[in-house]
Amino acid sequence: MSEDEKFQEERTKLSETLAEIRSQIAGIGPRYTGKDYTEQLLDAHRQDRKARLEIAQREPYFGRLDFRERGKRAPTPLYIGKTGIGEEDGTELLVVDWRAPVSSLFYAFAGGDPDVSYASPDGEVEGTIYLKRNLLIRQGDLQRVVDSYTEGSDHGAVTDEFLLHKLGESKDNKLRDIVSTIQQEQDAIIRTEKNKAVFIQGVAGSGKTTVALHRLAYLLYRYQDRVRADRMMILAPSTMFLNYISGVLPELGVGDINQTTFEDWALDQLGGDVALRDPAEALERWFERPVTEADKRGAHGRAKGDLGFLKEIDDALAELAANLIPDEPFSPDDRLSLPAATIRGWFSEELADDPIMKKRERLLNRLKRWMEIEIGRERWSDRAVKTQAAAKWKAYANKVPSYTAASFYAKSFPEAVGAISAKGAKRKLAPFDREDLAPLVYIHARLYGTNTPAYDHIVIDEAQDYSPVQLAVLKERQRIASMTVLGDLQQGIHDYAGVSRWSELTDVFPEGETAYFELDRSYRSTMEIIEFANRVLAGMSGGVKPARPVFRSGDAVETVRTDEAETAGAIAATVKAWRERPEIQSVAVLARTAAACERIHEGLRRHGIEASLLQAKNQQYEGGVTVVPVYLSKGLEFDAVLIPDADAEQYGSGDAKLLYVGCTRALHLLKLMYRRELTGLVREPSAEPANGGVSDR
Repeated sequence: MSEDEKFQEERTKLSETLAEIRSQIAGIGPRYTGKDYTEQLLDAHRQDRKARLEIAQREPYFGRLDFRERGKRAPTPLYIGKTGIGEEDGTELLVVDWRAPVSSLFYAFAGGDPDVSYASPDGEVEGTIYLKRNLLIRQGDLQRVVDSYTEGSDHGAVTDEFLLHKLGESKDNKLRDIVSTIQQEQDAIIRTEKNKAVFIQGVAGSGKTTVALHRLAYLLYRYQDRVRADRMMILAPSTMFLNYISGVLPELGVGDINQTTFEDWALDQLGGDVALRDPAEALERWFERPVTEADKRGAHGRAKGDLGFLKEIDDALAELAANLIPDEPFSPDDRLSLPAATIRGWFSEELADDPIMKKRERLLNRLKRWMEIEIGRERWSDRAVKTQAAAKWKAYANKVPSYTAASFYAKSFPEAVGAISAKGAKRKLAPFDREDLAPLVYIHARLYGTNTPAYDHIVIDEAQDYSPVQLAVLKERQRIASMTVLGDLQQGIHDYAGVSRWSELTDVFPEGETAYFELDRSYRSTMEIIEFANRVLAGMSGGVKPARPVFRSGDAVETVRTDEAETAGAIAATVKAWRERPEIQSVAVLARTAAACERIHEGLRRHGIEASLLQAKNQQYEGGVTVVPVYLSKGLEFDAVLIPDADAEQYGSGDAKLLYVGCTRALHLLKLMYRRELTGLVREPSAEPANGGVSDR
């Protein structure tokens, strides 16, 4: 069959499928506006189906797999899309959901032996693949047809050609789904069983974030009777990153998943009991001036993140529980007295694992009931007796200490919290650091318990910046471990809080409850950019493989020297030239500090270039031209990246990971400027322009 015939065949099929989708959308009818609860539920299901069909109308499917099941005479063409679509009368399945078991063949098969099998709910299904076809459909229009395999032929190179076409597209201000280009190693992670803590070490641009989001969609499909979207949670590194990934799950037909940062989640758990030091101040304190040894030993030390710290907290809580009841009787009246031993006995009757402050509350209520019953039994009706008894109960209650998580933490670990300042007659806790939040949540749960249901699944992005204590606290919020924990040790720029080896986090879980995957293939950047970025991290330890680029060549990485007086003009000229290229939609200028970003932003404005300025306090990424400190850019990607201050004084030997993050934000173009001496992190003894695709001019 010729290419024109293939295209016409698929265009006819698409036309038929779109007609069926439009018919089904029209058949759903108007919204129900009545008050009948059953009808409201039915209407909600209809509207959910309508939303999925409207998404499918833009791109009904992206792949075709002709598969003959063993025992059947002929292959069946299976069209694979983001959602399953059947004919309205139920006689035929028009589109197979990408999460269905048979769809795994589309992702796993890359040529070779066409006799394959897949695991279905009814057992292993064997058969033969005759055709694997990639289809590019945009807004209902068929644009591309590429056969990556046909019976008797090997089209492995064509598979790469279709992937490279997708990777070469320009990017806007939102992360996109990768459902049409999921690779075999990514699919294996997505379909891993639910009851595992899945750890993903993924190099920059390996698609680990999108893999994690697709895994959520898969789990909701595969275990729909056991997991719920409203009991899933995504923990992202920043609100800017949450905005960046916000479009992926709705496009996959998934909603109602809580998406937040660890800081916001922890503060919500603590119920307003804690004041947090300004995160922007903490970032600037760490990244915008030299870090001293005092910094490392103080509030930003790793001690608060070690599991041994939880043992110290448990010991302090055990001491609190043992000494909570005063060694004196409760006497609401001169004629009544309850011995201290009896009161302690009542307290010890409570379940050992019950929250301490809840046990305290129940004990005091029991004492109150005892007092009221005894007074009633003696028929002491004198109001003065009752008033005096109530006052003595209150006085006794004040001798049974009540703590919030913050006040207990400050009392038990003053060296970890810092000074407590006084304002008037009230003592006020100093603001806490981010590293205090996990211990505080841990303490709060043991003092007061939790009010939220157990999570069915938790996704943790940029997990290399998490501590073992943070992970342990999150693990406690699940009945069975079910997590997707992803990150890149090579991008661990928060050395004061994160981990240097994944074993520090995997050891939080019992043996057998974790799975570990490595994604070392980068799909984001060109070969020239990846090879350049790998040089930055040369010689670093940690047992992590360097990024392996997809064979997608592009422009050489530039390193350009500028004079102080002409830097602003050079930055503006570069941005203008890039914006004139039709394939460049998003440009980032990544400077070392927030102050430098402000100066660059003002310089671009003077040259007539409209740009957004992102800061720790303003993280609304809108696409176009963006100026942002390099330490806030992690997780984002841009068509072109300019690093305007790649001097040795700005990026010393301890800043390799930070510079690596900056370089790997670029998809197609990367340029570094410097004024005095180029950072030694990217220099090579032989400074030939062709070396690693770098030109120094």
